[in-house]
Amino acid sequence: MRNADGGLKQHPFFERLSQQVALTPADLRDIDKIIDGDLLIRRRHDLVVDGLEYRKLCFVKNGYALRYKLLRNGKRQIVNVILPGDVIGVPNSFFERSVYSVSAITDLTVNVCALDAYVQLCYRRPAFALALCWMAVEQSTNHAERVIDLGRRTPIERLAHFLLELHERLRIVGLTQDETFTLPFSQEILADVLGLSVPHLNRMMQQLRTEKLIADKERLVTFPDIQALRALAHYQPHKLAVIPNAELAKSV
Repeated sequence: MRNADGGLKQHPFFERLSQQVALTPADLRDIDKIIDGDLLIRRRHDLVVDGLEYRKLCFVKNGYALRYKLLRNGKRQIVNVILPGDVIGVPNSFFERSVYSVSAITDLTVNVCALDAYVQLCYRRPAFALALCWMAVEQSTNHAERVIDLGRRTPIERLAHFLLELHERLRIVGLTQDETFTLPFSQEILADVLGLSVPHLNRMMQQLRTEKLIADKERLVTFPDIQALRALAHYQPHKLAVIPNAELAKSV
């Protein structure tokens, strides 16, 4: 992040943040001071390991990762996927030891700061504490959707819902073009997220193509009729409310 204020604003994390809270140049300079630098995690390498101490926050600049739990029998459950603009370290850094692992799906570039440094920044500039709360609420909502996927949605509904959710999360940070986005995950990962076998996932993808609800080529996915896809998935976009500004809080 160590560049001019204008460059900071282009970081996906700040793209997300700016939709909830107004950031001043002084805010950007203060957070830049606590950043230890860029970290590159190679594809298929773990950044966070379940059961080990992890006391950092990582703001994803480029690339994709997954948050997962590995059971004693060797089975893996993906809790959720991590996209540009997301924060790695929530919730792991808030426990004495990590409760999940995080692994890079692609080469992953993050900006790192110590959790303690971020907490001290929050004491000085409460807007950053509020912003992290807002983002944690959004993350908990995405986790709840995975529970609903596995518990109540049919396979075709959960696939449609997840594709719509990915599109919306990428749109927020400027990584879509209208109703088109790049799907960065392999079939194995997508099947693991949705609790499906790869052959079953392929059948569901083919059904969406046949019904002209998606068009895809070389991982580029387009929604020809996004309203129909939303109806199939029972999808309701979740838009976070804007954080009330300090002046409004003083007047209450």
